[in-house]
Amino acid sequence: MKFTKMQATGNDFILVEANKDRDWSRMAVTMCDRHFGVGGDGLLVVSPSDKADLRMREFNLDGSEAEACGNGLRCVAKYAAQSGLVSAVTQQMLIETISGIREAKLYKVMGKVNGIQVSLGKPEFSAKEIPVLVEPSQGGKADIKPILDYPVTIDGKELLLNFVSMGNPHAVCFRQQPVADFPLSRLGPKVEQHRMFPNRINFEVANIISRQRIEVRVWERGVGETLACGSGACAVAVVAQLHGYIGKMVDIKLPGGILDVEWDGVGEVLLSGPAEVVFSGEWPSEVRMK
Repeated sequence: MKFTKMQATGNDFILVEANKDRDWSRMAVTMCDRHFGVGGDGLLVVSPSDKADLRMREFNLDGSEAEACGNGLRCVAKYAAQSGLVSAVTQQMLIETISGIREAKLYKVMGKVNGIQVSLGKPEFSAKEIPVLVEPSQGGKADIKPILDYPVTIDGKELLLNFVSMGNPHAVCFRQQPVADFPLSRLGPKVEQHRMFPNRINFEVANIISRQRIEVRVWERGVGETLACGSGACAVAVVAQLHGYIGKMVDIKLPGGILDVEWDGVGEVLLSGPAEVVFSGEWPSEVRMK
């Protein structure tokens, strides 16, 4: 099976084209292993779609399937443009995902893609849609209003969490100290698997640098800490705007690089950034699946 290794601000994926179904969960666990496999944060499966230009599925390092993946969307869009899955003159494409059809716009210089903007859809704030189990008395009517600065104690440390769904669930914690000082490796998995999150959750720690820039670290559900997370960057930008910390556009500085996020406060959230091919190869059929 042929594959292409790609990365978007350090968030790396193994991309395969597929016309038939396989046990992609087991495949992801085996191929994404950084010691015995190709290595990656996730597996992107690209296949034909009868609703859009193509279909994308993303499987995390632990084999779970993600509903949304902003960095994965940009990788798929660039791959499709370069590999001929879409016309060479295409400036935009539609990609089918579990959370809906997403639009990708390609920015080209001398015929080469040097930037991609993707839509992550409209943010959802209700407890049911995220989903998160909270008391309605906390933060107003939990099923109607955004749930902001909800206090949760983890390992004796109180965290004020802000909840939003970008097609997948996110909990954002703002702090005044540098994000590098936050014990993410210790607290990240405990937040992810807290009983109040029935589908687990992605956890972002954010520090407001200015109205134009936020520094962020991410603990991704089913993966662990990653160098970047596209949907996480969008989640941070959305709740930061709800708090009045930023305007409609912001740079999200992650360990792997900078992502640009734009939201008008009403419609879909737009994510822009690079995506690059690292290398291509062939996965041998005799490899034992985990």
